[in-house]
Amino acid sequence: MYLHLTLKLYLAGQLDVIILVMISSEIITCIESLLSEKIEVARPLLGGDINEVYLLTITTKKAVIKLNKASNFPKMFEAEAKGLKELKNSNTFKIPEVLHVGTIKDRSFLILEFITTAQSTNDFWEVFGIKLATLHQYSKPYFGLEYDNCIGSLPQYNMKCQTASEFYIIQRLEPQFRLAVQKGFSFSKLDTFYKNITKEIINEPSSLIHGDLWNGNYLVDQNGLPCLIDPAIGYGPREMDIAMMQLFGGFKPELFEVYNEIFPLKEGWRDRIPIFQLYYLLVHLNLFGSSYYNKVDQIVRAYY
Repeated sequence: MYLHLTLKLYLAGQLDVIILVMISSEIITCIESLLSEKIEVARPLLGGDINEVYLLTITTKKAVIKLNKASNFPKMFEAEAKGLKELKNSNTFKIPEVLHVGTIKDRSFLILEFITTAQSTNDFWEVFGIKLATLHQYSKPYFGLEYDNCIGSLPQYNMKCQTASEFYIIQRLEPQFRLAVQKGFSFSKLDTFYKNITKEIINEPSSLIHGDLWNGNYLVDQNGLPCLIDPAIGYGPREMDIAMMQLFGGFKPELFEVYNEIFPLKEGWRDRIPIFQLYYLLVHLNLFGSSYYNKVDQIVRAYY
């Protein structure tokens, strides 16, 4: 049985359009019990390919709920909640508060604080650089994490390693290459490639990284400051975040200038960008198909 939630969209500020949103009555009852408040309106938001996402208007505030099928993505939201809390504990960026996470039958859910957005401040990119440099100074005496998590819909492994190269190759690249081969893509001389990039990756201490820091995973909050969402965290090479930020653009040079003043990247970091972009390109290859193959193969061949 389903509860029909009425949602109102205002077109041009005048015309009311009524849309019926289908959410299980069991989920509605559970959410209202957890929040101790009544859900008044649910509005669908863009949620990617694997999650249903709704903006909930409840009695005293707004919240965001993500829903997916628990059997397809076991513990995905639990890991995301832990990642958000880890980032929040760094006291750097604004991070949405985790309100509740759980499962009802075969439906997983994650309820988050709704972030009201606004125009960025004039020093937005400088502030972003300061906060990112501070975040990356949070470290552990290992590379990895206490638990595995996800990047997109793919599993991401976090077994603890002692060096940046070991972690990046064994926990990041190798699982994605295995999956790509299963999907029918072929690569030559991977053993030689791994050996050669081991020499290139510097062995500085691990950093707490967002792990999927493209321009769709930050918001401008109501104070005009950066807020991070949808993490795939780990304690890893900080150049992974830097490389991902360069992959699809959307971050201004002032950010990196300020970052380098506070926590300078090691010599040769620009040359290492393709090495660390490779992981994200492999993820896109495995999620979205062959349009990413040539770029992946090009990077591999560059390090034979």
